[in-house]
Amino acid sequence: MTLGIIFGSKSFEHEISIVSAITMKKVLKNTLEYIFIDQHRDFYHIPASKINSKLFSSGEYKKYDKLQISQGGFFKSSLFGQKKLDIDTILNLTHGGDGEDGVLASLFEFFNIPFIGPRNTACVVSCDKYITKQYASSINVKTLPCEYFHKDDKVSVEKYPVIIKPTKLGSSIGVSIVKSADELDYALDVAFEYDDTIIIEPFINGVKEYNLAGAKIGNNEIQFSIIEEPQKEEFLDFEKKYMDFNRTQQVLKANISDELISQLKDNFIKVYNNTFDGSLIRCDFFVIDDEVYLNEINPIPGSMANYLFDDFNTLINQISKYLPKQKDIKIDYTYVNQIQSAKGK
Repeated sequence: MTLGIIFGSKSFEHEISIVSAITMKKVLKNTLEYIFIDQHRDFYHIPASKINSKLFSSGEYKKYDKLQISQGGFFKSSLFGQKKLDIDTILNLTHGGDGEDGVLASLFEFFNIPFIGPRNTACVVSCDKYITKQYASSINVKTLPCEYFHKDDKVSVEKYPVIIKPTKLGSSIGVSIVKSADELDYALDVAFEYDDTIIIEPFINGVKEYNLAGAKIGNNEIQFSIIEEPQKEEFLDFEKKYMDFNRTQQVLKANISDELISQLKDNFIKVYNNTFDGSLIRCDFFVIDDEVYLNEINPIPGSMANYLFDDFNTLINQISKYLPKQKDIKIDYTYVNQIQSAKGK
């Protein structure tokens, strides 16, 4: 199977997407075709043998073929017209805007292009942290309480410490821990630089955190990763996460009880539901007083969370065999013809 790795785009997480895409060369045995989206949303076909981070920072990517998206796939100009890029399935590795907010998912569905990644509805419930909490509540998954503010609102905090997050960004971009009122204004300036809305949650120091990834394959069965307990001081800031996005070595399994493993998996199943069919997602959970809380849903996790799986390559190939199919709607103009017939035309 030939995989098309699509990455980049107009996003605050553009560079992280590049790191994730390059990592796929190390962990996937498939034939790979790279499709880079630059900040102008132009598509470029980058040969797998040529891909490296400097190619993009230098602008050298522009010497490669531009692509056009059309019904059924991506095409490049040739002497004989348009030639289709030979790809079986797209792997969406576009973190943040365009990739995780549903723009590309809608584009792929519109043009009938098979892809691994969150569908539009999944993007809606996972890219906005406030909506994620409403979704979690509807499926009986606990989350920490929060307050929601627009940049034009007067923001007040009753009890510190708190954590401030832009609602629609990942990779800890714009996130701050605020321990006193003196730190609030600066943290708000940082967050609102990236988004018009924020959430404010209580910050609980030393909370246990666990990461679990998985995907649905076959008979609605979810194949789980190992459970990781991230090692950190307070929270993983952007720099730490950025450096971590090129991980390829499997991490150590968390040393936790069978009961907690079962609780985490039960919550993951509720989150995945049918909403995330066709995706490999990672859920980040908190455990507080023996209760499991969903922190966030990563619909396109960094480097696809390959480091959590024993056989990542096989899993990606399995997901590609069980992608959601769009309902085939037949248009036969029966209603229009009846109207015309009734008018005697």
